[in-house]
Amino acid sequence: MDKHKQETLSSPREVIRSRRKNLAYRAEISLFAARSVTLALMMVVILGGIFGIAVMKNNDMSPRISAGDLMLYYRLEKDLTAGDIAVFIKEGRRYAGRVVAKGGDTVEITKDAELMVNGSLVVENDIYYSTPQYEEGISYPVTLEQDKYFILCDYREGAKDSRFFGAVSKKEIKGKVITVIRRSNL
Repeated sequence: MDKHKQETLSSPREVIRSRRKNLAYRAEISLFAARSVTLALMMVVILGGIFGIAVMKNNDMSPRISAGDLMLYYRLEKDLTAGDIAVFIKEGRRYAGRVVAKGGDTVEITKDAELMVNGSLVVENDIYYSTPQYEEGISYPVTLEQDKYFILCDYREGAKDSRFFGAVSKKEIKGKVITVIRRSNL
């Protein structure tokens, strides 16, 4: 230690004051570190257990959700109703689609590309595309078992949805989309 520092810290009061200052500084750093770790753990719990984020990989849900948009979904909501957008896993891949029917409902897609649920024509004002049957898909009419959903994409021509792989089970539902963060056309 140089002579100047030795002279300034020579009195016991100054030594005590210096040590208290160092202890206070260390306490502030410890508190900051503890708060940072707590915040990080809370984010992991919130984003890992309560909410999820998915990127829309294609235009299957256009024009409402475009390729590249982020979907924030609520993982704890598994009882969906017609019109809800769900994120689900099918064939090992993540998809998003709109629920059109649930357990107990009978779904039919006519040769004229019209969607019928329980014998009634479904009028979807926000869907701009026809709903054709797929040759390699399922056969109609389909009565859904309990805890199953019939999910269609908004872009109905060529999208992979329940017309292709059948009903989606409640176990395959990852959550209900609650908001979309636009990343496309920025």
